[in-house]
Amino acid sequence: MQDFRFTPLDLPPETEALRGEVRAFLDETIGHEPPVLRSRTWSRFDGAFSRKLGDKGWIGMTWPRAYGGHERSALERYVVLEELLAAGAPCSAHWTGDRQSGPLLLNRGTEEQRRRFLPGIASGEIFFCIGMSEPDTGSDLASVRTRADRTDGGYIVNGTKIWTSNAHECDHMIALLRTDTEVERKHDGLSQFILDLKAPGVTARPIRNLADEDHFNEVVFQDVFVPDDLLVGREGDGWAQVTSELAFERSGPERYLSSWILVEEMLRAAGPEPSERRAIALGRLVAHAAVLREMSLSVAGQLQRGEDPSLEATVVKDLGALLEQQIPEVAHELYEEEPTLEAASDLAQVTAYLVQAAPSFSLRGGAREILRGIIARGLGLR
Repeated sequence: MQDFRFTPLDLPPETEALRGEVRAFLDETIGHEPPVLRSRTWSRFDGAFSRKLGDKGWIGMTWPRAYGGHERSALERYVVLEELLAAGAPCSAHWTGDRQSGPLLLNRGTEEQRRRFLPGIASGEIFFCIGMSEPDTGSDLASVRTRADRTDGGYIVNGTKIWTSNAHECDHMIALLRTDTEVERKHDGLSQFILDLKAPGVTARPIRNLADEDHFNEVVFQDVFVPDDLLVGREGDGWAQVTSELAFERSGPERYLSSWILVEEMLRAAGPEPSERRAIALGRLVAHAAVLREMSLSVAGQLQRGEDPSLEATVVKDLGALLEQQIPEVAHELYEEEPTLEAASDLAQVTAYLVQAAPSFSLRGGAREILRGIIARGLGLR
């Protein structure tokens, strides 16, 4: 049984100078963009913007300089992410490589893999996506069926991945594949590989979502050859690798800032003297966001100290999704304008987008039911 550990954390003074630098950069690069565009933030793919971030040294911030990193602290990285998301910067192109794929290769990859891929991720030149989910597996990730079968010099991959963000735009995928079918536990016999998405036999098919975006993809692999040197870690270690990655995915500021542009638009529309009803509702949203920020910062501090905050990260993700989905509902209740993308006001446009996008917030990074099962198990309740 484990208790929650959300030790309060104060950001060090040096992060404030960095925060000011990031804000000035964002004002120059995206300050002119309309709120409805900025509301798409970390789902919006913009390779040119990612390259500008790479030039500033704001991708791979904590990585060793030998691999293109900058050896800055996890808390400095947190401040950069917080400012990017609060401003609605287009983060999707570099997001997965910076948050998950790069750290995985640092911890589990070979020296050749690190030198081959990490500098390109850090410079905003190489983009990664993740191949975990599959058709018909739902949230039962361990039941993946895409196979990597041994052959001379490597593996032959056959199968399908789905809900793969930006696969049609990315260069590589780190995929969870089944390398052994003769196992008693479905969590065994799984391995991770770096797959070249431009290789023969790879087909990425964009899936248009409710918000009329096509960043989700179905990716089909037909007799795709993957050389031995693109196996990540040891064969059979895939499940342990995936679960360790999820601590990075579930606890960052993206888990409570996805709808923040709408909060800003509601505050702007409320004006300096809002009605009591609006003041109470908006104050409650801001208070909830402030608490989540403190929880998220605490997880960042644990990661900085080399601790394992998996349970706490799961709580942040679950509570963050609740808040993010509540924000467009509050906008509906407080403001009478019909939310459409063609509306005259920025508030109505942003509300319209987030009403369509918000259902996915409780699915990405693990469905709500799965997350609560993880929390219950961690607390010794099941």
